Amino acid sequence: MRLRHSLAAACGALALTAALATPAHAATGDFGYRFVGLDGYPQTVALHDPAGGECVTIPEAADPAASAPAFAPHNDTDEYAIVFTEPDCTGDSWTLRPHGRPATDRLKLRSVVFVS
Repeated sequence: MRLRHSLAAACGALALTAALATPAHAATGDFGYRFVGLDGYPQTVALHDPAGGECVTIPEAADPAASAPAFAPHNDTDEYAIVFTEPDCTGDSWTLRPHGRPATDRLKLRSVVFVS
C-alpha cells in the first residue's frame, strides 16, 4: 500500500514539474514601428523576439494625452501581430500576418499582441 502511495506521489510531482517547466512562448523575429520623437523627427524602433500572448503597450505612444500614436508597423516575426489604436490592447484593431510587408504610415497603433 505504501508503495502505491509513493508511486502516485512521485508521478504527481513529475507531472507538476513538467507543467511548471514549460518555456515562455515568444515570437521569433522583429516587430518594427515608427514614432515622432521629441525632436519632431520620425524614429524607427524594433521589438526583438517579443513575448507571445502578452499585450505590449508601445512606450513612445503609451499616453494618448501626451504623445501621438506610433505608425507604419512592420511584422517580421513568425507570429500574427494584432495592433490596437489604444494602450492595453484596446480600441480598433488590425491583424498583420507573419513576415508581412510594412504597413503604411496611415496605420496608427499604441499597443500590440502576438498570437499563433
